[in-house]
Amino acid sequence: MANTKSALKRIRQTATRTARNRATTSKLKTLRKKISTAVETADKEAAATAYNTFSSAVDKAAKVGTIPANRAANYKSKAAKAIAKIA
Repeated sequence: MANTKSALKRIRQTATRTARNRATTSKLKTLRKKISTAVETADKEAAATAYNTFSSAVDKAAKVGTIPANRAANYKSKAAKAIAKIA
């Protein structure tokens, strides 16, 4: 167990950040699944809508630091390629 006040504060901060990061990554996974199901059913409108929300969420996650910027770019690129295939 931590002995100093600063160590106790770090434990609290880490717990908060871990919960936030876990929620964000879970949200990103859900949005990626929505895109993949829309692509599988060849529903271009649903895929475009899902891509817009996914893109925004990925950019926000990268901005905060939950995921690296390059990973965000890779996610968006992969999703865009998948949507382009159904056109």
